[in-house]
Amino acid sequence: MDLTAIVFYLFAIVTVGAAGIMVFSKNIVHSAFALMFSLAGVAVLYVLLYADFIAATQLLVYVGGILILILFGMMLTEQGFTQEFKAVTVNILPASLLAAVAAVLLVYSYVTTSWQMITPEERSETVYDLGILLMSDYILPFIIAGVLLLIAIIGAILMSTRLTAIKNQEQ
Repeated sequence: MDLTAIVFYLFAIVTVGAAGIMVFSKNIVHSAFALMFSLAGVAVLYVLLYADFIAATQLLVYVGGILILILFGMMLTEQGFTQEFKAVTVNILPASLLAAVAAVLLVYSYVTTSWQMITPEERSETVYDLGILLMSDYILPFIIAGVLLLIAIIGAILMSTRLTAIKNQEQ
């Protein structure tokens, strides 16, 4: 077993383990941190698949942006809500049966599939080509996406200041 396979199995275990902790944890902050480790593990798996741009995007957007925003949102909101929040698990039996059926189907498909080993060609970087495409052929969708994100950020700021002003007037 070579080093790449060892790293793959190590981060696959980290990713699945963190996902399990995220699902079964009763504390929402612990679940958020477990989600962060799971998403970072997925980014490492993308790197192993030579998808460096997707790995960087995974880290920047999901781990660095959205998840940190969720954590700050939970920590900056009223502390009593997050401390008293406990997840209630319902429908354990149907969910367990569905998960067991899905696991059996996945194992069956893994065992019965004839896997072909393909030796990858020389590794080439994809970031440079994607950057050239974004700045040449797809510049208009890139600018539109940037403007939409800017409008969403301004709208979120306006909504939060309006809610704060209304709350201050009520007191």
